[in-house]
Amino acid sequence: MTLAIAFVVGFVIVRLVLAAGRDFLSADGLQRANYRGHRVPTGGGILLAVGLVVIEGGRVVLGVFDVGNETLTEARALVLVAVLGFALLGFIDDVAVEQSAQGFRGHLRAMARGRLTTGGLKLAGGGLLALVLASPVAAGEPDRLVLDGLIIALAANLANLLDRAPGRVIKVGVIAYVPLAAAAGANVVGIALAPLMGSVVGLFPDDLRERIMLGDAGANALGAALGVGAMLTMTPVGRNVTLAVLLTLNLLAEVFSFSKAIERVPPLRALDQLGRIKAGPS
Repeated sequence: MTLAIAFVVGFVIVRLVLAAGRDFLSADGLQRANYRGHRVPTGGGILLAVGLVVIEGGRVVLGVFDVGNETLTEARALVLVAVLGFALLGFIDDVAVEQSAQGFRGHLRAMARGRLTTGGLKLAGGGLLALVLASPVAAGEPDRLVLDGLIIALAANLANLLDRAPGRVIKVGVIAYVPLAAAAGANVVGIALAPLMGSVVGLFPDDLRERIMLGDAGANALGAALGVGAMLTMTPVGRNVTLAVLLTLNLLAEVFSFSKAIERVPPLRALDQLGRIKAGPS
């Protein structure tokens, strides 16, 4: 499967899954007020996981019959596990959202008092899952295991922090994907990421036009998959720089609003608002 075909397949499959899942998304338990107070289905990013399972399942079946030589690669397996695991953790937070603990400090304080919040579950579970994802390439190197695990976990959390307005996290995700795609090309990592990114773009119109919200399920899955791509593609220096940037942005988010920063920078504000429904009377 070529890079372009993999991307298009991801786009088409997620559109079909979205059309088939409209009733599921309309369930009362998934309705949330968005930033404008409008009721919108949340957790729509779980469709990324569903779509990727369909795609990878189909590719494996084709491989069994020697059609396209679609043997599951390590890169595809890692992206699949990242999307499934982080989407599940995010979806739990979407459907059982708690407002009593916010940010790293809030969730850690709650856990220190013996109370596990949904955010705390996502924090702890995501950290452990990131280490699992980093382990196949760490090759017995504890330092690389920790550093690569941090890249995946922090990328997932940063994507979640950016998902505060329609279309924003997808725009940032696609921008972050471009250098990864250029570096990976049509190798196994590029082929592994392409169906997911096609699916992300497939959900973009509905997220942007406020017909669904990706929620933590989609944002976490997107960020984690890009983190896996960085781990598999970048040089040691590139990974160290990426980790420094991710750590800085995650720490800044504890004391500073990304939304306010975007509003203050005209080019960022224009990109952020591009294609979005104009605010009006509720």
